Parts: sequence; C-alpha cells; structure tokens
Amino acid sequence: MKPFGQEFEFARMLGFEMGERGDGRCTMAIEIEPGRHFSPQGAAHGGVAYSLADTAMGGALTSLLGDDQWCATLEIKFNYHVRVGEGRLTCEAEVLHRGKRIANVDARLYQDGRMVSSANGNFAIFAAPSAA
Repeated sequence: MKPFGQEFEFARMLGFEMGERGDGRCTMAIEIEPGRHFSPQGAAHGGVAYSLADTAMGGALTSLLGDDQWCATLEIKFNYHVRVGEGRLTCEAEVLHRGKRIANVDARLYQDGRMVSSANGNFAIFAAPSAA
C-alpha cells in the first residue's frame, strides 16, 4: 500500500494508505497506534474505523465517476463487531448499486484476519461545481 495520494489532508493526518482502487472497489488501510488512535478505554476510537470506511467507500464510488461528477455521503450504517486494537486495520469497499443520483456501497474492515466492523451507506452523486 502507498500513502493516500489525493489532496486530502484529513486522510493523510490519520495515516490512511491507499491500496487498490478501480471498477467500483477500493482497499485502504491504517496502522492503528495506541498513542495516536486509542480512546481512553484502550482501544481504537470508533471514529477512526468509521472514517476509514467512509473514505474507502467514497474511493470505490469515485472510481466509477467521471471528472465532472462528485459524490457525498448521505448516510452510513456502521456496525462495530469486536474491539480494534493496535496493528493494521484494512477496509475493503465495493459499490453494490449505482443509480443516476444515489449509490449504495458496502464495506468490511479486517484486523488480524477477522472482520471487526462492517458498513453500508448511500452516497449522493452530483455534478462537480464549475471552476470559477
């Protein structure tokens, strides 16, 4: 995997790495570090996993969009199955359905070979704003 390559400081700040992206799929990962990502309860803060899923899901969808289209998260149902600890957290996202204005995207997050979280969300598709 490689560092997140887009001009997207939030993803770089968290430490996201871009894996493969294309054909309605996207794989991203992050190295969970206790001093950087843990909550006071001694596990990765839920927002880290959620942000990884949201970003990978957007990456999966944008791989299907033209340069004249953007997308934005409308809603995500996120399930936390087990505690996320230190180490590599990987997200695999896939577009399940793409309509003209709405797409449905699935994500699965894995750590140490087991699924730790899952998500499903709807994303708006719209025309990119014109350059001023």
